[in-house]
Amino acid sequence: MSKSNYRKFSLFLLTVVYGFNFIDRQIVGILAPFIQEDLNLSNSQLGLLIGLAFAAFYTLIAIPIAWLADRFNRVNILSISLATWSAFTALTGIAGSFLQIGIARMGVGIGEAGGSPSSHSIISDLYGKEERAGALGIYSMGIPIGIMAAYFVTASLIGESSEQVDWRRIFVVLGGVGIGLAGVVKLVLREPRRGGRDVSEGAIIPKSSFKNSIKTLLRIPTWWAMCLGIGFGSFVSYAFSAFQTKYLRILDPAFDFQTLLILLGIINGTTYVAGAYFGARITDKWGLSDIRAYGWVPAIAILVCLPIGVGSIWVASIAAHLVFVTFFLFFLGLYLGPCFAIAQTLAPINMRAMSTALFFFILNMIALGGGPTFTGWLIDVFHTGNTELYAMRQALTATCLFFIPSLISFLVVAKVLPRDWSIAEHRNRDIETLSNQ
Repeated sequence: MSKSNYRKFSLFLLTVVYGFNFIDRQIVGILAPFIQEDLNLSNSQLGLLIGLAFAAFYTLIAIPIAWLADRFNRVNILSISLATWSAFTALTGIAGSFLQIGIARMGVGIGEAGGSPSSHSIISDLYGKEERAGALGIYSMGIPIGIMAAYFVTASLIGESSEQVDWRRIFVVLGGVGIGLAGVVKLVLREPRRGGRDVSEGAIIPKSSFKNSIKTLLRIPTWWAMCLGIGFGSFVSYAFSAFQTKYLRILDPAFDFQTLLILLGIINGTTYVAGAYFGARITDKWGLSDIRAYGWVPAIAILVCLPIGVGSIWVASIAAHLVFVTFFLFFLGLYLGPCFAIAQTLAPINMRAMSTALFFFILNMIALGGGPTFTGWLIDVFHTGNTELYAMRQALTATCLFFIPSLISFLVVAKVLPRDWSIAEHRNRDIETLSNQ
């Protein structure tokens, strides 16, 4: 296989692995009504299960794993992580209480912690900074592809009656497939040369201590602003995905559930994918003439998402909701590639896995840990004395207000990025100069 074809194949395989990451996350939200009924959970407990129980372990464990990934074989770390989270996905299907399923979700979080830091670092060593937003944009399409697959898998496995869904079997099947994929990753992927696209062959990349890595990254203003921007934007998107299925079943109980899943899968697999792809390509092209595009593209996307997101909650039918969601998902996808590229390009070469881990720590503690948890709690608050439909509309509308701090953060990115980008380029040149002396 030629180098070019191997790069493409590696990117494809890493994207598939990332998709599995999101199949597991999304499937909990899709099956939420059935899990909630079977285990007798409140909306607050459901929000904790989807959000904080997973996110706390995912984000905390990611940091030490990323430190290892900056020093040791990333392919090994990725394959072990995939096997671990897949095993706990299968265990989710045999849980019999809130405590048991909560422990299983914590285990999934621990496993998934090693996925993205290793993958981001590998991709950054396969693609140079001029192509990195595009490559990471393609990788980020694992999110919508995984979400689409989650809807399709659920639709194919729910059986003849959507009223009696065997949610346990779905988790067990997905866990088994993921363990098999871990074996493929281990056998097929090769560990790339670290820093191979930023410094010449033979350059010695210095090691960085755990403490120094964190201190260095936290001193980069654009990096911070980007993390907060995607964190608050994803706060809304994670909350929507956690409660969308339940909301639509309440909005129109007569609508065929299997058909609904297929439609949601198609929308996620087309418009969200298109948003991620075009967001990365537009940013790569615009960024050649104005580096501030890495902030402007996400800012414009978030500005459009706010009214569309609110509108999708107050329409009277599922059909109208799906029209709004089609545009909503497209614009949500636009900011993925630029954010991933900033996290990798601004980080020193020897801290790229750590950069991704800290990036996902901030992102997921705000978004995954906060979004579903906050919205679930708010639904219970508004439900007092009101219908559940009204409570969900009020809660999701309030959640959309978190787009405002996201917009402000991306405007800050556009303002301060040129300086930090220039510093990153000089830093890489200094590494090569010192290596050649």
